Amino acid sequence: MPAASPAHPCGLVLAAGAGRRFGGPKALARTPGGTPWLVLAVRALQAGGCGEIVVALGAAADDAALLVPSGASIVRVDGWESGVAASVRAGLHAAGAGSAPAAVILPVDTPDVAPAAVARLVRRAAPDALAQAVYAGEPGHPVLIGRAHWSAVAAAVRGDIGARPYLVAQGADAVECGDLWSGADRDER
Repeated sequence: MPAASPAHPCGLVLAAGAGRRFGGPKALARTPGGTPWLVLAVRALQAGGCGEIVVALGAAADDAALLVPSGASIVRVDGWESGVAASVRAGLHAAGAGSAPAAVILPVDTPDVAPAAVARLVRRAAPDALAQAVYAGEPGHPVLIGRAHWSAVAAAVRGDIGARPYLVAQGADAVECGDLWSGADRDER
């Protein structure tokens, strides 16, 4: 695991939702072989070059916390029921206690993410950076948000609308990752 330093962005796993369409909290989901999706997300961020890792938990937080790998910190999201915005705000606030120049944000429902996709964003880490992985031109995850944008993003997100409108309005760099994996999130079992 890379040491957290100003040169490394932090990784932020969004895993607070109830997973209504999925049939339960995705923070508790596992692969057919039994590996928790939380473990896969943390590993992908670490292998991709992130330093500190923050995992945002809400629904079933006590059970999900048991699945978070050691070395990652947990932030419990107040108001997680209101949507992804609460997780983004809580995660960026927690990341603000460190010195990372940027945050790479990854939802837990992307268990197939390639660490190389994370690495492509990590290479762009700077306080003023904004970048989003795209797949055949379609926006997806992960995204990179430089520290200089954290307060504006936290103010812009609402309910179940995350950072995408902000990224579009600010002209975030599109980073093609379709050669690495599909970019598909999992909304159904």
